Amino acid sequence: MPKISRDEVAHLAELARLALSEEELEQYAEQIDGIVANVSGVQKVAAQGVEPMSHPHSISTTMRADVHEAMLTAEQALDQAPEVEQQRFVVPQILGE
Repeated sequence: MPKISRDEVAHLAELARLALSEEELEQYAEQIDGIVANVSGVQKVAAQGVEPMSHPHSISTTMRADVHEAMLTAEQALDQAPEVEQQRFVVPQILGE
């Protein structure tokens, strides 16, 4: 596995416009090496014959039948409204005050 050099970390820091000290460059180089080593471990997993999946658990959606049901009339919907005007709810204005 290629080792991440201090110069590569310095280049990345420059691209990200980060001012890093020499100690930080060395520290980050070591940390990035560890991260790359951990991620490269994924390549060791045997994945032959494994079906691709979008979720680790099976997902089933419960759907109800699309049945036409009786709806409220305008009068029923407006019946409990505190204030109605021209068959519409009247609400206090909140924008443009």
